[in-house]
Amino acid sequence: MPKMRTRKTAAKRLSFTGTGKIKFRSNNNSHLLTRKSASRKRRLQRGKILDASFEPAVKKMVPYGS
Repeated sequence: MPKMRTRKTAAKRLSFTGTGKIKFRSNNNSHLLTRKSASRKRRLQRGKILDASFEPAVKKMVPYGS
C-alpha cells in the first residue's frame, strides 16, 4: 500500500496540541490594522482551536500530524 501524502499547505498552517486538538492562527491581523481596535487586535493575535466537525477532514490532509 502506498504512503499517504501530506497536504503541505495544511501542514504549514496547522499545529496539533498534546491532546490531539488542532490549532490555527486567526485571520484579519496582518494589514489594515489602523481601523481595528486594540482589543480586537489582541484577540486576533491568539490562536484558535479547530471545530470538531472539521477534524476528520483535516486529519486526512495531515495524516502524520498527531
